[in-house]
Amino acid sequence: MSINSIDAFQSLGLATTADKSATAQAKQELGQEEFLKLLTTQLTHQDPNKPMENGDFLAQMAQFSTVEGIGDLNTSFNDFSSSISSGQALQAASLVGQSVLIPSDQAVMSLTKNMAGEINLTEATNNLNVSFLDSNGQTVKTINLGRQTPGEIPFEWDGLLDDGTYADPGVYQIRAEASVNGQNTILQTHVNADVESVALGGNDIDGIRLALAGLGEVNFNKVKKIF
Repeated sequence: MSINSIDAFQSLGLATTADKSATAQAKQELGQEEFLKLLTTQLTHQDPNKPMENGDFLAQMAQFSTVEGIGDLNTSFNDFSSSISSGQALQAASLVGQSVLIPSDQAVMSLTKNMAGEINLTEATNNLNVSFLDSNGQTVKTINLGRQTPGEIPFEWDGLLDDGTYADPGVYQIRAEASVNGQNTILQTHVNADVESVALGGNDIDGIRLALAGLGEVNFNKVKKIF
């Protein structure tokens, strides 16, 4: 017959290490009931010639209420934050197979879809150009978008080169340039990208990452539009 060592210790009135740890942890927590008992004992044994001032009594009660309130608020906030993160994770997961618009100076040319995006033009220009460069840094195509007013200027390239052939599928660098106040200015670009998968790496929105076809991963909070 086997004997449980923990039961044997307890039958002799001896505490195990686990029991001591649990008791120590419990002693570190002071609930409202324990606090009131402690306060009552303090009032019972106070010096009659130096009774506790009302202000001291109220201050102790206020301190306890404040600490307890902060603890409840932290718990509620954590629950609320987890709920938001869960909702955002579900939303991000639904993006698999769809396209998103993200800030990037690279885009993918595929056999089935044109390369497209937007140029962030901060000031009016008489001459806006967007160029596409291959993996060697060589410009293979430049599209002139002419005169434009400030705003998000869309662009699209079907892959057709000036010699009538089509560019090879793959990743191309994008360079948008405009003449602003007489100076050539490099502009920020956003590109369309296909979502292949979603990775959840944490409990907040910064931990949600989208794996984009040909472009690697990007934080979910970088997404500007969903198509």
